[in-house]
Amino acid sequence: MARIGVLAVSDGRDHVHRRNTGFIRSKADEFAAALTAAGHDVVTGGLVATNTTATAAARSVAASSVDVTVLYYAVWAFPHFTMLAADATPGPLLLVASIDPAEPGLVGMLAAGGALDQIGRAHTRLWGAPSDPELIAEISAHASAAAAVGSLRGSTFGRFGGRPMGMNTTVANTDQWMRQFGVDVEEIDQYELVRRAESGYSDEAVHGREWLERHATVHYDGDRLTPDLLERQLRLYLAVRDVAAERHLDFSGIKAQPELTEHFATADVAEALLNDPYDWNGPKAVHITATESDMDGALTMQLMHRITGTPVLFADVRHYHPDRDVWDLCNSGQHATWFAARSDDPAENLSKVHLYPEVFFFPAGGASVQHIAAPGRMTLARLSRLSGEYRMQVVLGEFENFDERTTEELVSRSTPEWPHAFARLDVAAETFLSRFGANHVHAVPGDRRRELRAAAELMGVRVEEWSR
Repeated sequence: MARIGVLAVSDGRDHVHRRNTGFIRSKADEFAAALTAAGHDVVTGGLVATNTTATAAARSVAASSVDVTVLYYAVWAFPHFTMLAADATPGPLLLVASIDPAEPGLVGMLAAGGALDQIGRAHTRLWGAPSDPELIAEISAHASAAAAVGSLRGSTFGRFGGRPMGMNTTVANTDQWMRQFGVDVEEIDQYELVRRAESGYSDEAVHGREWLERHATVHYDGDRLTPDLLERQLRLYLAVRDVAAERHLDFSGIKAQPELTEHFATADVAEALLNDPYDWNGPKAVHITATESDMDGALTMQLMHRITGTPVLFADVRHYHPDRDVWDLCNSGQHATWFAARSDDPAENLSKVHLYPEVFFFPAGGASVQHIAAPGRMTLARLSRLSGEYRMQVVLGEFENFDERTTEELVSRSTPEWPHAFARLDVAAETFLSRFGANHVHAVPGDRRRELRAAAELMGVRVEEWSR
């Protein structure tokens, strides 16, 4: 989860502070315990009742590398203590008030919040009983968002290849990325992957092929998909893995089309495995990787991954079935295999995966990683730009599964060899198709809209959220 700093702010009059100390501590301790029970690492800075302790306590908490600092108001508190603490706290700031009517905690929060407004210090205000589940959930969302946004700063995106097939939405301004998100971009030619894949990894690629043959269903055809071609794709995966480690890349994108897909092999297997939390060597870290080197797509995925800890779906918005009000989210074999069952057991996920020969778009051949995404509530989102300004487009959805006959009929309408996620979105098709800012969309399990709203605010990004 996140590391949360907590400072309880008090009245500056000695006699009032002495009277209130027990009350403040009881509320603050209950609040900190509830945050700890929710899985957070809580750093407490004690009670603030003077100007000097306001600065010293805030600096101490900030030195613990907290993701967010909470100033807690159980009683009336002198607002200038908040001003001094906020000045010593460079990160995200939450003002949280107890709602016990015995003491004016709300008054203290509002006075402090108004003072911060006057100097333009960004903050978020929340209120409730110390262990109220809704309050703790809201703080958790803000803390997780702050940790995710903070993890972007100082990170590096590895961009293998340039703009694919003229797709403007896959290319972002590197200066804007550094200024707004703190993310650097390392440009790497795809030839580096080809060079490594052609000259090494033979034995390990064999192990990977045998692992896939044991756990997934491989449909060799002797032409577009052979054991040699599958091993070539696995060597490509290993090449990306090693370049990412050597150059300290935090997340990546692979152009692939048309150079690799026409003359070497598709990157589908590599991208699926990079986004998975496992390979034939066992559990591993997810390395977020976007198809077609989609920069804003990769940034969206990395943010969502940092919030959830799970893989993130990458897909084209391929088709809308108006008779079912269902979208077919499908993109050339790149979905992480984890989405097939969303299980901690790789074998369970892979048992639902088929490796089909690539279709005519990709003459170099290789395997397409096909499966139907498992059902469940999902949050779909995308960072995109309108007149150069970033926006976060968000919608809640539900992935659905159908009976075998219906599924076959639906996938046959598009590309059956590719993976599909059948999604029912909480937005009218007319709205989505008229306003969505890209052809690629991304998804994670559960309702993560609160975290994404908070993250967007911290990044200075406008939220465009849809619902019916």
